[in-house]
Amino acid sequence: MDQVINLDSRQEAASQKVGDRFVSLHKGDTMKALKEMIVLNGHLQDRIDALKRRQNQ
Repeated sequence: MDQVINLDSRQEAASQKVGDRFVSLHKGDTMKALKEMIVLNGHLQDRIDALKRRQNQ
């Protein structure tokens, strides 16, 4: 983990709402939702890394 992010109460509530919707998309299966989020984050990180490499060339 690169950094720790602290959320204020408004951001925490918004994050909770998004998380609840994501879990509901997976019919309440939190482990399935967590696994998909890990995969999605990995794909996004790969894209960010590729963009950074292109900028540094």
